[in-house]
Amino acid sequence: MSDSPSKRHWRMSVFLWIGLPFIAFVGLAKAAPDLVPAWKAQSGSGVTGTFTAARESCSHGSCDFYGDWKAADGTSTRTNVLLYDGPDSLRIGGTAVARDSGAAGGVFSTEGGSSYLLVTGFAVGGLAAAIAWPVFLWRTWRTSRGRRTSSPESAEAAA
Repeated sequence: MSDSPSKRHWRMSVFLWIGLPFIAFVGLAKAAPDLVPAWKAQSGSGVTGTFTAARESCSHGSCDFYGDWKAADGTSTRTNVLLYDGPDSLRIGGTAVARDSGAAGGVFSTEGGSSYLLVTGFAVGGLAAAIAWPVFLWRTWRTSRGRRTSSPESAEAAA
């Protein structure tokens, strides 16, 4: 069963006016700031310390731990941060070695993981949407403008 042309046009309009700006915002405002810290942590840069899990948040079959982080040398602490790529064995009250590389919302487990790839994907997707949105809007405007200038009413007015 195929969709009608008007239904496809409506879906495309919603995607252009709501979907692309949303993807651009999420990718650029939320993921892009953590792009460099995620890659720094993946490469072993940052301050190593201990994360202590204070609470757990689960959804869609996976759980995230929030808690406090303290540098191994005692020079800095962070409270109520997310542990990215935490070990599966972690429980509330448990600890894990983690690295602070400057991410706004959290610290990264030294055991590694794939959060740097996820952050990269969201940032690249946001950048692509931010570039594509004005291009699609310009093409839509240009196409609709072309339809107005070649309409039967404009042809009668020119004659």
